[in-house]
Amino acid sequence: MHKVYLLIGSNRGEKKILIEKAQERLGLLSVNPVLSSSFYESEPWGFESDEWFLNKAILIETELYPESLLRQILNIETDLGRVRGAQKEGYESREIDIDILLYDNMVIESEILTIPHPRMHLRKFVLEPLMEINPDIIHPVLLISVKDLYLNCPDKSAVRRT
Repeated sequence: MHKVYLLIGSNRGEKKILIEKAQERLGLLSVNPVLSSSFYESEPWGFESDEWFLNKAILIETELYPESLLRQILNIETDLGRVRGAQKEGYESREIDIDILLYDNMVIESEILTIPHPRMHLRKFVLEPLMEINPDIIHPVLLISVKDLYLNCPDKSAVRRT
């Protein structure tokens, strides 16, 4: 059984409904009930938009291997309206975004997948909901707890629990 921490976010459309649908679908991949954070609103990170993001972190326990889980996540995103164009620089608004933050204590760097998420330690909107679920989990590369990552995070953008 693999413990996987995910972040679900949206800044387009019916954000809360889309996140709840994504969580429900991800729950089907979990052998135990999903553990989830509250919802958090945050400013767009890395690009300009009038629409703030709504995010939540979840923990699933799955038998899927990382690449198989990624394929399932991409299918869920597509089913919920995410359109991926040609790879381009920067970030943009999206209906749904599901990121694998941590997968057990694994460290993976491949063409299609990087675990732990390479920028999670730089983003308050990731760390705050993750800290609600498990502040003591250790980042497998930085060897620092999520709580300490949050306390030392350079990100000063607004994040608020809803």
